[in-house]
Amino acid sequence: MMKCTAILALAGSAAAFAPAQTGARSTSLNAFSVDTIPGALAPVGLFDPLGFAEKADEATLKRYREAEVTHGRVSMLAVIGFLVGEKVEGSSFLFDASISGPAISHPGQVPGGWDALIIAGIGFAELQRAKTGWVDPADVKFDQAGALNSDYYPGDIGFDPLGLKPEDSEELDIMITKELQNGR
Repeated sequence: MMKCTAILALAGSAAAFAPAQTGARSTSLNAFSVDTIPGALAPVGLFDPLGFAEKADEATLKRYREAEVTHGRVSMLAVIGFLVGEKVEGSSFLFDASISGPAISHPGQVPGGWDALIIAGIGFAELQRAKTGWVDPADVKFDQAGALNSDYYPGDIGFDPLGLKPEDSEELDIMITKELQNGR
């Protein structure tokens, strides 16, 4: 039962990594301003307690949204990892079920060598994300470091194996808002 729950939870988060669109994008996805950016819900509106978005141009606002989406996804996966780690304590087929105790202590109990594998996996994922979203550093002026590609929508790294990304731009905005709210 727990395996099914974990698989369904991970499958649901696959929509966050939706494929890049091949056709023209809607104006709501291209226009990045405080007034048009997805993620605002009543009664609060756009969640920006320190007012960073009001002072940001379009490129800066896209970088802020990229950071928000990325950190939200990492936090959602971390929560799933903790819940699964607590539930399967001592019953896992991995490492001869020798990992026990609170989930916060599990990473220190993983045998040597696995750290390098985990770091390599994270590095590969980050490299693919950088290749998809960012302008090649050789093509950017030194004072514009971290520039995103003009046709890149923050968080759209081209990974949607279950085909959960809606085609309709209004439905996509709703899904993006849900993801942002869950990540916050």
